Amino acid sequence: MLLREVNSRDAEGLVRLIKQVESESQYMLFEAGERNLETEHQAKRIEAMKKEGNSTIFVAEENADLIGYLIVIGGYAKRNKHSVYLVIGILSQYRGLGIGTKLFEELEKWAMVHQIHRLELSVVAHNEAGIRLYRKMGFEIEGTKRHSLVINGEYVDEYYMSKLLGS
Repeated sequence: MLLREVNSRDAEGLVRLIKQVESESQYMLFEAGERNLETEHQAKRIEAMKKEGNSTIFVAEENADLIGYLIVIGGYAKRNKHSVYLVIGILSQYRGLGIGTKLFEELEKWAMVHQIHRLELSVVAHNEAGIRLYRKMGFEIEGTKRHSLVINGEYVDEYYMSKLLGS
């Protein structure tokens, strides 16, 4: 398995991967088919992220196929450029194999180079596997977004989680 930062040539594979992850997981923000991701737009977004300096996407690749991603969205204002919001997705058949851990390890190396101090994400309170991974990687629950999402007709809570790097 190869872990690396995405490039614009990956746009088509990344779009396909995101759509598949959204169709397989009950915990992603977007449901299967809910949004229209286009390769050209994704390629432009990848290039824009590279220029921002505090945003990127890491991908896990197996036999030239993308199997997982970690999207890193940096703050836009001077006061929050040190902070990034994270979205992770891994194809169902590859979950539980340590890919999430490896993606977070790559993120932390990158974050140190790019002067990122705060990592943050939100996770559905019922997503026990996700919460286990984030805690393992040093994230802590900061608070609860009560009834923030509707999944299968039921209001569900999300946890805000974060990890501080360096001092």
